[in-house]
Amino acid sequence: MVIAIIAVLIALLLPAVQSAREAARRIQCTNQLKQVGLALHNYEGVNGVLPLTLSIVGTNNTVAWTSSFGGFPRILPFVEQSPLANMINFSAEMYSPPNATATATYLGLLVCPSEPNTVFTHPVGGRMSVCNYGFCMGDWFVFGGTSSTRRNRSAFGANMSRRFAEFTDGLSNTLFLSEGKSYQAYYRDCPTLTNINNPDLIPDPTADPYQVAPEYRDGRCVIRLGEGHCEWVETGVHHTGFTTAWPPNKKISGGPQNQYADLDLTSRREKIGGPTFAAITARSHHPGGVNALFGDGSVKFVKDTINPFTWRALGTVSGGEVVGGDW
Repeated sequence: MVIAIIAVLIALLLPAVQSAREAARRIQCTNQLKQVGLALHNYEGVNGVLPLTLSIVGTNNTVAWTSSFGGFPRILPFVEQSPLANMINFSAEMYSPPNATATATYLGLLVCPSEPNTVFTHPVGGRMSVCNYGFCMGDWFVFGGTSSTRRNRSAFGANMSRRFAEFTDGLSNTLFLSEGKSYQAYYRDCPTLTNINNPDLIPDPTADPYQVAPEYRDGRCVIRLGEGHCEWVETGVHHTGFTTAWPPNKKISGGPQNQYADLDLTSRREKIGGPTFAAITARSHHPGGVNALFGDGSVKFVKDTINPFTWRALGTVSGGEVVGGDW
């Protein structure tokens, strides 16, 4: 009888304990994003611009030179990680031996407390540490390619470093970072996106992804299982970025037996020359939404139920959209 009563009490208390622990983890995640936000402001204060997330040179979408390192390594001195920053040889390839120790370093600031994974063994370059945060790198249009000078509409992207003066929508109305799940599955290197392959043609955020980009379902894209958001030093939107193409935690068809699952898709990666169009969705292990860092340094919990057009508007720096209060 006593054992039965204890079992009932445990069954009643366990959900409350788990909920309290998750609430604490979400608060810690919020604080980590605030630290990154402060670092970005300090970086801009020193350099006059926000950090690059990719530097690449080439013509006709053929790469002549690229810096593999993304935005997070560039702000290390501003998050009290100068020793780690000094370990990085920015002139050497990210995967090369001189950078092996730095790239494998577990940087807790960039890992959400609710994330179950820590270190990822990269199939090509050795051990890489995971990352749960990503820069806002576009709505759908991410990078115009090495022959294009056109910038995307978001705060960060390839070959561009924005000044705060460019954020005419207001820093408090502009997404800087949000969350992503490590080991995220994604489709990439689609030879073309026949329906939406123009920077001015943005898919409706409520549209069925299969209708927008059928290539990912018929074998014309390469699926990468467990490789997204697993390299904190990287440049690509699939590793250290997200887009506002779809609202937070959106599942798309294409999983096992075409079930709906956490899947992302991108056309041609930035570092191989682009052009890049992508639906790299903000995702988290927090029930019901994602934490998001805004340009003014504030962090808000954005629910999955946010109006997708509002989410899209928050991802632009000077779109002039009217942002509703439904989030």
